Amino acid sequence: MAKDHGPQIKDDEQYEKLREEGLSKQKAARIANTDRQEAGKKGGTSDKYEEWSKDDLYQKAKDVGIDGRSKMSKDQLINALRNH
Repeated sequence: MAKDHGPQIKDDEQYEKLREEGLSKQKAARIANTDRQEAGKKGGTSDKYEEWSKDDLYQKAKDVGIDGRSKMSKDQLINALRNH
C-alpha cells in the first residue's frame, strides 16, 4: 500500500513508482496529478524544441529553473528541457 503524500498528490501509488524510477519529486507529482482520462486529449500546439531559437530555449530553461543554461548549446538546452 502506498504512503499517503497528502492532498497535493492525487495518485500516491503512481507517484511512488515514478520516484523509484528516478523521476524528480516535481515531475512525479505532475504526472501523478494528471487525470488519466484527460491526459490523452491534451495536446501541445507548440512547435518542437528543434524549431525554437536558442534564445527562446534559453528563456524557457530560465523560466523552469535549469542551472548552467548560459553555457549550454541549443542541443543541450533541448535535452535539459526534455529531462527536467
